[in-house]
Amino acid sequence: MSRCVLAAVVTLLVCNVVAQAQESPYVTHEARSIKALSEEEIRGYLAGEGMGFALAAELNGYPGPRHVLDLADSLNLDSVRRDTVVEIFERMHDQATRLGEEIVSLEARLDSAFASHKITSSELDTRLTRLGALRGELRYVHLGAHLEVTALLSDHEIHEYQRLRGYAEGHEAMHRPQGLHK
Repeated sequence: MSRCVLAAVVTLLVCNVVAQAQESPYVTHEARSIKALSEEEIRGYLAGEGMGFALAAELNGYPGPRHVLDLADSLNLDSVRRDTVVEIFERMHDQATRLGEEIVSLEARLDSAFASHKITSSELDTRLTRLGALRGELRYVHLGAHLEVTALLSDHEIHEYQRLRGYAEGHEAMHRPQGLHK
């Protein structure tokens, strides 16, 4: 291989690496209706879905209402507690949907403010403070529902929930979180 050919190959490789290094990972986000939210996130917010907001509870032994309802037969829940879990879920879902709609709306307005190139630092602070508060409220709604449901279940039901969800496989049984006594 001649020096000229080798130099040309090296130059092409370097140019290719430089071109790849300069491309933003956000290139595909340009077409989003709200740049900061994926379509899946928008759908999740508007549908009142958990979206991982309650992972601290779920993965630490606090069962969630949606999954308890899904497993109600396997957990042998009586009709009174099943109805109570339904009430908790519906209240959580209604609140989460309302908050999710507000978050999506505020994100759309924030996106629009940046698109217009007319946003100020003060306006940004106000919008982000509200968005942060709403996200905190939404997380509280989901985590609070886990607390409510856990208080309804026996230690055995919590353990069975963990096992059915795949969390307790090969591990010691999870114990009732402190402060929640049946």
